[in-house]
Amino acid sequence: MLKIWNFASSQIRFKHTKVHWSKLQKKVTATKRALDHFDDFYSTVFGNRWKSIRVALLSQHKYVALVNIFGDSENTCKALELQGAINVRSLFNLAQERLKNNINEDVKNQINLDNTLAAIIKKQESKEIESMYPEDAHVNLPEKIFYKRDDIKEASYSTKDEAILEDITEFKKPLEQKIEENYQIDESRVIDFTQGSAGLHNFIPATQIKGMENWVLESDHYKYYSTNSDFPLEIQMENEINFPETLSLYTYEKGNCSTFIPPYNCETGVLSHFLMDGSSILPPLVLDIKHGDKVLDACAAPGGKSLLMLQTLYPEVLVCNDVQKSRVGRIYEVMNQYIFDFEEKWINQNRCIIQNYNALALDEYEKYDKVLVDVPCTTDRHSLAEDDNNIFKPGRIKERLKIPELQSRILANCLRLVKPGGSLVYSTCSLSPVQNDGVVHMALQNLFVEHGLTFIVKDLSLVVKCFQDIFKFENSKNLKYGQLVLPYLPANFGPMYFCKMTRI
Repeated sequence: MLKIWNFASSQIRFKHTKVHWSKLQKKVTATKRALDHFDDFYSTVFGNRWKSIRVALLSQHKYVALVNIFGDSENTCKALELQGAINVRSLFNLAQERLKNNINEDVKNQINLDNTLAAIIKKQESKEIESMYPEDAHVNLPEKIFYKRDDIKEASYSTKDEAILEDITEFKKPLEQKIEENYQIDESRVIDFTQGSAGLHNFIPATQIKGMENWVLESDHYKYYSTNSDFPLEIQMENEINFPETLSLYTYEKGNCSTFIPPYNCETGVLSHFLMDGSSILPPLVLDIKHGDKVLDACAAPGGKSLLMLQTLYPEVLVCNDVQKSRVGRIYEVMNQYIFDFEEKWINQNRCIIQNYNALALDEYEKYDKVLVDVPCTTDRHSLAEDDNNIFKPGRIKERLKIPELQSRILANCLRLVKPGGSLVYSTCSLSPVQNDGVVHMALQNLFVEHGLTFIVKDLSLVVKCFQDIFKFENSKNLKYGQLVLPYLPANFGPMYFCKMTRI
């Protein structure tokens, strides 16, 4: 007897295993973490402009070609010009001439604007006084206004001002201080993370959680940024910079995304030109090296800025320093590729010294005429492009949040290496005001408190106008100490922050 199975009446459902694709969570990459962080932070800093900056950061950035004077420089320049590249010097000279013609007019306009604003303010004040105290009303204006609370006993204070002051002081007390004064918090409860999440079942105030050795509050990242100057600060206008005659730099005009021809071997055995992010030429240029200067590049790898400074032929000695041996090896490789007879004429004669030290350990104080400090930072563009060696990896959270502290310590130590009257340029490839103006502020404050040293911050707002045909700069009004190159699709350089300080 045949048995007929009714498959339609009993449906069997097979459940997916945990390893099925539908159960797997998407892995969050370091670049995605970086983008999320920047979206949250920079959208607040730059507002609506962050959208265009974001697009530029995620796009291919532009380069500048540094022509090697130790190769066949004339032929290299011709080859680059045939490709449509423009000499940066010609753009610089045109902008400088334009500024000289317009500077007097700008000063006049500024004076007129100041007078107009003063008149408007005075008129507005008069209107406000008239609205509060009409002429037909006979009011005796009080010399001083006192604010009084009903629960304050006047007899317990010598003056009403003291009562008000105490009331305000009580109001301004931090929340944590008020809690400590009025409540007793049990700080003995410590979470043992080896026991799983059971320890979290009991309520513990968030500020009292302990046991996570690598835990660093995200808010600590921003504590280095301050706008209050509690140390002697002088800001002085830098009117001009020198563009060394030996330097030949080429770029493409705004909106032109052409790429440069690859470097090739010259008859002397060195490479024809060096490609670098265009904004990287600005820190060594504004450093304004003179003939016979002793120069330090404190964080020199991979060596592009050091190479540019050597191409000026100005330094009596250039010290190229970096903390990692692999990065020092990269500097040595670049110099050998681009400088003819590097070992014999430069290394052996101590005209160029390549060394491997932590910038915090450098102690040749008051030795250098010029110092360049391109500190480690979040490297915003790299963080959005590469997962390898990305500072936004989960295991590097503590390292990332400690970056401003490291930057401030490096800058403070390197400022001590500058001779009185010498200059230092601090730079990062980050948009973060914490790592930029914030670090400059902290370093200057610490040096004054700990060593009594003071510096003049150079206002570079006029200088950068000589490069405005090439780069997109942040408005100087939004910056406190330095200048910032903004990524911008028609001129997709940067980001690059730089600030110049001169030791008094």
